[in-house]
Amino acid sequence: MVKIAVCGAAGRMGQRIIVAAKEAGCTVSGALERPGHELVGQDAGLIAGCGALGVAISTISTPWSRGCDVLIDFTTPKVSLKNLEVCSLKKKAIVIGSTGFTPEERALAAELARDIPAVLAPTCRSGQRLLQGIEGCCQDPGDDFDVEIVELHHNKKKRLTVRNCRAHGRGRGRGPGRDYNKVANYHREGICGERTKEEIGMQTVRGGDIVGEHTVTSSAWESGSRSPTAP
Repeated sequence: MVKIAVCGAAGRMGQRIIVAAKEAGCTVSGALERPGHELVGQDAGLIAGCGALGVAISTISTPWSRGCDVLIDFTTPKVSLKNLEVCSLKKKAIVIGSTGFTPEERALAAELARDIPAVLAPTCRSGQRLLQGIEGCCQDPGDDFDVEIVELHHNKKKRLTVRNCRAHGRGRGRGPGRDYNKVANYHREGICGERTKEEIGMQTVRGGDIVGEHTVTSSAWESGSRSPTAP
């Protein structure tokens, strides 16, 4: 029976993981939260809504690796890297769902995970993973395509997930591509002028308990005339 420790156990994803682990017949051996969290000391199963597990939520600083086979971490890059370092030393498997990693942090994570089973998946929704693969639309659309993205999430979402998409154009034989970090336009108001050929419009909606919806629209235009030819 797989023994799982969950870091970020009191959060939305942490609670869902605890429920899923119980349903799958796994053992929740540890539940971790940041020091000072109001739910430290509470039964992780009761907090998750799946019944008492006899596992109290403890702080991240508490030794947790002894009784687990795998750590599932949905926290922050800084915390995840520290946990990954422990897993590397203790030869434990780890799944990281934290978002917001910089390229340098990703490189460090890859180095730390070199000798252990590890998954770094900043988003675990299948639709979002599919969206990350729309390279023809985002990576190298060419100047004759206007790309607009709309992202919808619940009101507790802390980060812009689409920012992690592979929209960093590097060219694939059709041109130099676009660098999302340079051309993304997050705000339009008043007389903002015509959009540039390079920009990628990025609009966000936050509300209620929306699990996550992402829409990419790529509109083609006749070169020079800027009149629509195909949605």
